[in-house]
Amino acid sequence: MARLILFNKPYGVLSQFTDRGTETARATLSDYIDVPGVYPAGRLDRDSEGLLVLTDDGALQARIASPRHKMPKTYLVQVEGEPDAASLDRLRSGVVLNDGPTRPAAARRIDPPELWPRDPPVRYRKSVPDCWLELTITEGRNRQVRRMTAAVGHPTLRLVRWRVGSWDLGDLAPGTWRSAE
Repeated sequence: MARLILFNKPYGVLSQFTDRGTETARATLSDYIDVPGVYPAGRLDRDSEGLLVLTDDGALQARIASPRHKMPKTYLVQVEGEPDAASLDRLRSGVVLNDGPTRPAAARRIDPPELWPRDPPVRYRKSVPDCWLELTITEGRNRQVRRMTAAVGHPTLRLVRWRVGSWDLGDLAPGTWRSAE
């Protein structure tokens, strides 16, 4: 039976187990997870937070990570400004990025979620409002959500992956993990 781990990746942690070849050591998964043989199914950028699924099953890892399988991934995204209906419609119909058009996304405004404080905190500017979106995509290009929100004029300030397929963060605190089925 495959081993499956759900991990709440903190801000600033690399989605890999080692950080060889850099002058200054950066936090990696090995600082939090001491389970032999598991590997991340997909990635989360160092400056993103939230759900990272790890498994010891290569076929399952491919099903989760490969855009070919269209597994939905849901993000809570704090953006600069207040997107109007036209901006949300652009996200829903797909945005053209420098590496081609994205698949349509589910996008909606949400109330600010009850999340843990981020360290360091998100910059606050009194003169520029911000709001939260829930964005679900079925592919996973490099920094895709950040590039999508920027393309519609609302740069991402904070990005938290909440759900991958049927797995979600639930009440996992940053830096903690649990086994899943």
